[in-house]
Amino acid sequence: MTLQALLFDVDGTLADTERDGHRPAFNQAFQDAGLDWHWDVALYGKLLAVTGGKERMKHYIDQFRPDYRKPEHFDELVADLHKAKTRHYSALAARGGIPMRPGVKRLLIEARAAGLRLAIATTTTPENVTVLLEHSLGPGTEAWFEVIAAGDIVPAKKPAPDIYHYALEKMGLDPADCLAFEDSENGLRASLGAGLKTLVTVNDYTLDHDFSGAAVVLSDLGEPGAPNRVIAGPDFGQPFVDVGYLRTLHRG
Repeated sequence: MTLQALLFDVDGTLADTERDGHRPAFNQAFQDAGLDWHWDVALYGKLLAVTGGKERMKHYIDQFRPDYRKPEHFDELVADLHKAKTRHYSALAARGGIPMRPGVKRLLIEARAAGLRLAIATTTTPENVTVLLEHSLGPGTEAWFEVIAAGDIVPAKKPAPDIYHYALEKMGLDPADCLAFEDSENGLRASLGAGLKTLVTVNDYTLDHDFSGAAVVLSDLGEPGAPNRVIAGPDFGQPFVDVGYLRTLHRG
């Protein structure tokens, strides 16, 4: 059983896109549409219990806005808002406004040099993935990933494991040959449901999530000069995640 591939979630895992990207983009879309909807940091944390932007808006109305009267074409409104939000997110990312999390770029470069295959498995749209990679990771980096499984390519979003099943099938790999990277309970449930050993890096929104079943839970991937913290799982005495660390974790 040799480690052959790494599968990455995007939002909250590669970058803090939720707090600094998607949330302000949603708010701009609402404002442009003349709606009095506004998602502050705390409310957005609650809404993240639901995966998928269109699903999140519907959940917000159902749970937090009993005063709002849905128009006849509510589903169309939600779809239009989601498109507008994606445009705003893309513009923000294109300005380089969403930096990668610590250790991400270093680890991806090391993994490629070591011959590991890379893929993405996310509920966010393909457009969001492309613009983030090109502008925050660097031009041409989209090509680093053999498969980008994103958005509505499968009907059931995380915590369903479908997006991981899709990526594994496209790569022709067994889950035992891979490691997944996640940041949330829903993401972990999806990766575990696909049989993937999973490394979790938490963020402000997911600190209190249940990460039972994760191979390890870390503050971030760390850098040689900026060590990470082990929150749960084995401590290999190394202050940052590199390919050697991943191979040890995969064997364990």
